[in-house]
Amino acid sequence: MIKLSDVSLIFGEGTPDRVEALNNISFQLNHGDFVTVIGSNGAGKSSLFNAVSGLYPPTSGVISKNKVDITRWPEYKRAAFIGRVFQDPLMGTAGNMSVQDNLTIASYKGMKKLKISLNKQKKNEFRELLSQLEMGLEDRISDNVGQLSGGQRQALTMLMMVLSSPDLVLLDEHTAALDPRNAEKVLELTSRFYSNYKLTVMMVTHNMKMALDFGNRLIMMDRGEIILEAEGKEKSRLTVDELVKRFHDIRGMSLTNDETLLS
Repeated sequence: MIKLSDVSLIFGEGTPDRVEALNNISFQLNHGDFVTVIGSNGAGKSSLFNAVSGLYPPTSGVISKNKVDITRWPEYKRAAFIGRVFQDPLMGTAGNMSVQDNLTIASYKGMKKLKISLNKQKKNEFRELLSQLEMGLEDRISDNVGQLSGGQRQALTMLMMVLSSPDLVLLDEHTAALDPRNAEKVLELTSRFYSNYKLTVMMVTHNMKMALDFGNRLIMMDRGEIILEAEGKEKSRLTVDELVKRFHDIRGMSLTNDETLLS
């Protein structure tokens, strides 16, 4: 579905502050994949997502979707087929609008049909969908989203994401800002939505165990490069200790990032 060929992303070229965020990345994402992306701070995880989503065009290389070159497509154009959920639970919803209005915008991919489409049947459909979150939001359908907790907003964001029927979902540490209970709930929804809606997913995480527990493929990044890939049975046999060892074998140094090791 998505293919990156020798993609590099450089900031501050020709200046003392030059940063090579991505270094000749080549990677292919297939329909139905659930790829977890692991790496310490500055490894290039978010830069990879920014390049795929169109936030920053690559300095060099090619990005294609179903063999169509989308390298220079802007973010708003790729948003038609890419759904992205960020770490901040406030970013995915409009806090000054009601729960039902947020869902309407997501289901119709815009605001043009907001007033004419929010009929009784649609409200009942939304209540049924919200009940699946098991957070009581089906009884708060007219409440402004700004009144919800962070966990509720992130769960609502996940529901809005699947309603927009994206070809690709980018989960950018989408549980990192939540308390353990809500994080566990959002991860359960992630797994359920992936299966029920037959999604294609890439999920960034610092947590090695989470990266091993979820998905059929794993990539580890360091200094803007993909240094390790594992999928299928190979991935299922990996342990956190084995990942740390492989990092040491590849880079010739220990993985010292506390957040990665302690998660």
